[in-house]
Amino acid sequence: MARSDTAPGRGRRPPGGAATLTVLRLGFLALLILLWWLASANVPRGIIPSPAATTMAAAQLWSEGRLQTALGQSLAVYGTGLLAAIAVGIPLGALMGAVRIFGRTVDLFVFALAATPRVAFIPLIILLLGLGIEAKAVIVFLGAVMPIILNTYAGVLARDADLIEMARSTGASPVRIAIHIVLPGALPFLVVGLRLGATIGLINTVVAELYTAVTGLGGLLALYGNTFRMAEYFVIVLALAMIGVIVTEGLRLIEARLSRWQTAERP
Repeated sequence: MARSDTAPGRGRRPPGGAATLTVLRLGFLALLILLWWLASANVPRGIIPSPAATTMAAAQLWSEGRLQTALGQSLAVYGTGLLAAIAVGIPLGALMGAVRIFGRTVDLFVFALAATPRVAFIPLIILLLGLGIEAKAVIVFLGAVMPIILNTYAGVLARDADLIEMARSTGASPVRIAIHIVLPGALPFLVVGLRLGATIGLINTVVAELYTAVTGLGGLLALYGNTFRMAEYFVIVLALAMIGVIVTEGLRLIEARLSRWQTAERP
């Protein structure tokens, strides 16, 4: 009788799965570009620029150096805030899950802060930190840190208590238990938290650049939107979308590699 783990969708991927997915994605992208072109041809007064006009605008912005400068400014804000959120969110979430009395004490306040729109803190942040990169990074941090904390917290809470008890009975130290049992079990939750935090952090990057000193991609978004230069506006929107795709796909790749490592470690 054939083993059940050889069935499609379990234990291994079907042959050609990655190639098929790539073809499907490229086909869907071509469909989106076609719909975009049709919309630009039928919407009056140039409200939606054509793909060709957007490409020409992108080449112009690149040759002028505006796109590179704005991209560098936004990535500096985004990277600083996101890295700070990771450095704070993972240890705090892990501590909340590992020390139950601490987690039960503060989780109510963490959920309350997560439900509060971060835009409400912007005037206070500007008063305290001004309009520079520090204020922008804090706004990104506040948006990205909550999903990381909550998902790390949930991942540590989902640890296998029986497996931990078995490890303790064999004399395993708390550090070894954390590294070999708690951390691998929490990884799927943690990666989801990082993906959500990265997405919200990117949104908050644009918000920060709009509410503070108008710089970066957010500044160009406001400039071209207010002057109805829609081709340039679409370039900035697509640049932001590309950053989001690169970051989330990078985290997806990390998740896939870690999942393979976990499977290889199992007996």
